[in-house]
Amino acid sequence: MRVQPLPADQWDEAVEKSLSRMLPPERRNPEGAGNLMSTLARHPELASAFLRFGGYLLTSSTLPARIRELAILRVAHRRGCAYEWTHHVAIARKAGLSEAEVAAARTGEADEPFDRAVFRAVDELDEGSNLSDPTWAALSERLDERQRMDFVFTVGGYAGLAMALNTFGVELENTEHDRRER
Repeated sequence: MRVQPLPADQWDEAVEKSLSRMLPPERRNPEGAGNLMSTLARHPELASAFLRFGGYLLTSSTLPARIRELAILRVAHRRGCAYEWTHHVAIARKAGLSEAEVAAARTGEADEPFDRAVFRAVDELDEGSNLSDPTWAALSERLDERQRMDFVFTVGGYAGLAMALNTFGVELENTEHDRRER
């Protein structure tokens, strides 16, 4: 672990405020925040800015939750980010994804043609920071312009988060409480 979660004795009002965009009051503490938020707490200004953007992507984006989670899981797999993968498998299940659909995010193969287009789009963005015209057209079949914009920013935002999680060495939580929360 390169960047340790912020020790409990260093949590202050600035830290709590920085986490307020993503966490309810009862979780804005070292025990309830989880390792990602506790690590981001080391840099309250960055945490506040990033969580505003991340909160939009996760809760306010125009993307349907199912598509968002397929894309995030594909990013997490491609980036080798166990933390992101584990947390978003739980979110994907709540969004209605089946075990087979979650597993498909690893292979990039899916029964549903649109799901394959989503995976191809993630792969293209991750490899070349652009989408081919055929992939853009495939996304256009079900996503309007704003949704496609949100898709690109979701892939980029979660690729950046995976980069940070992997680089900082943020570890998965392993307490019974944390498993229940996921």
